[in-house]
Amino acid sequence: MLKQQRADYIAKRLDELYPETPVPLDHSDPFTLLVAVLLSAQCTDERVNQVTPALFALADNPHDMARVEVDAIYQIVRPCGLAPQKSKAIKRLSEILLEQHGGEVPADLAALEQLPGVGHKTASVVVAQAFGIPAFPVDTHIHRLAQRWGLSRGNSVVQTERDLKKLFKPAQWNRLHLQIIFYGRQFCPARSCFGLSCEICRHCYPRRKNPVVTSKA
Repeated sequence: MLKQQRADYIAKRLDELYPETPVPLDHSDPFTLLVAVLLSAQCTDERVNQVTPALFALADNPHDMARVEVDAIYQIVRPCGLAPQKSKAIKRLSEILLEQHGGEVPADLAALEQLPGVGHKTASVVVAQAFGIPAFPVDTHIHRLAQRWGLSRGNSVVQTERDLKKLFKPAQWNRLHLQIIFYGRQFCPARSCFGLSCEICRHCYPRRKNPVVTSKA
């Protein structure tokens, strides 16, 4: 099976399995999504969703968040890990949104990447899910599955993103990002499938005998 054939099959099967793609992080607008995605770095979505109600009760917009002391933010978000850095980033990005963007989250990838604590993946999630702009955020989970499915040999999430964007149409990117994450969690986790047992792995590589050793992102 050629790479494009695998990609077409995967997109079709994921559409069947996950016709709806709700954003797993609870949010109400671009700002609360931005903060939630920032907090999700090296943290589970479930844990973030446990933390953000208290944070957003304290401040759910840049104007209010900029006035909150860093320590107050820290006391709420500390279960998420990397809390000192994340607390400072949340406060400072709120200040920058007020200073440079009229208190609004910009619908622009480059502008988002200039904010503290906001890398390419976080910015991509925000433009995709808050503004509907085609993007293909690649995290370590998508990077792993892209290798297992023979869609990329990239040794970084940057290269994997480039490879996936070549295989799928822009109109597919936003939902595929979530569909692949959903599938990986349900059927092809890091420590069980190894490219051998889930439906998509078996379909793409029916003769595969040895576990796939994926490179770290």
